[in-house]
Amino acid sequence: MAEKRDFYEVLGITKGATDDEIKKAYRKLAKKYHPDMNKDDKTVEPKFKEVNEAYQILSDPQKKANYDNYGHAGVDPNAGFGGGGGGFGGGFGGEGVDLGDIFGSVFGGGGFSDIFGGGSSRRRGPARGRDIHMSMEITFDQAAKGVTKNVSLYRNEPCEECKGSGTASANGKSKCSTCGGTGHVQQVQRTPFGQFASTRVCDACKGTGEIITDPCKKCGGKGLNRKQVKLDVNIPAGIDDGQTISLRGEGEAGEKGAQHGDLLIDIRVSRHPLFRREGFNVYCEIPVTFVQAALGCEIEVPTIDGKVKYNVPEGTQTGTVFRLKGKGIQFLHDKRRGDQYVTVTIEIPKKLNNKQKELIRQLDQMSGTDNYEKQKTFIKKMKDVLGK
Repeated sequence: MAEKRDFYEVLGITKGATDDEIKKAYRKLAKKYHPDMNKDDKTVEPKFKEVNEAYQILSDPQKKANYDNYGHAGVDPNAGFGGGGGGFGGGFGGEGVDLGDIFGSVFGGGGFSDIFGGGSSRRRGPARGRDIHMSMEITFDQAAKGVTKNVSLYRNEPCEECKGSGTASANGKSKCSTCGGTGHVQQVQRTPFGQFASTRVCDACKGTGEIITDPCKKCGGKGLNRKQVKLDVNIPAGIDDGQTISLRGEGEAGEKGAQHGDLLIDIRVSRHPLFRREGFNVYCEIPVTFVQAALGCEIEVPTIDGKVKYNVPEGTQTGTVFRLKGKGIQFLHDKRRGDQYVTVTIEIPKKLNNKQKELIRQLDQMSGTDNYEKQKTFIKKMKDVLGK
């Protein structure tokens, strides 16, 4: 027979772990290895047994003390210590643990009694309406400054005839005979670990506990009709590509007067021919001529607010970046704005006639090398590295 692993190792805790830490570790592993959670995995059963046995020992103060002092012999009923591991045969529960906490967290709060039977079943209330998802494309300027868009969509609305009840008369409902009005039915299953009872939503009444006997003729008993709806959607200034606007209560209507879902609009911002956005800053490039860069000039710079004038200083190099403070995108729900960064690129003419070429040569000869700081620095570095 294979030697048993250390119980602390099984639960993934240290020997000095507190009761809360032991319980927390057990809950985590019990959910992970429970056979009902891994029906297609035959390897989890021995792991679940091992975890269950470890918890039964370490959660009991006397058994834990025996185990800490004497190891596995201290909890072996045949060793004379009176501990007894209990093993898997003691059932799923283990001592001192509320398995309702464990399985309730797995099955969405239904509790242990809802999974394995034993306990009252609550009727399911009318379901909340589904969310509606859609996409909307806006321009760069609309995203920067905000815009109101009209959207048209189809969604379920409460039936006007029956006011969403689904019945044509006040007495048009009766208790569901399948579930007795509880909204749930029990089902007994046999498993390798014994016989268990589970509950599920009643198929006949869909969990409401009632059957419509006199359905509304306009909606067929659904309480909902499909309608086209038009909405004005306010797109806030500063919204960015990929962000989502949530309009609470503008989704599908819920069943029998239940809460509406939400309308979720994914925003797509089209590209701008001049601007590029990063966060709330705007970037653009402006080409200038060699003469403008050398002598300095006044240029017109496009911004999202229109054109502004900027003085380019003489001797400006290509790649120089200047900042226009506060000319960027407005922060979402805030009056502050980012900046605009403009990169200067010097454009060299491609086609020159002979006279133009000669004039440029004369200018170069007259300028000498003293006016070309980057070239001088590069030549010096190259000599230092490669020598003369």
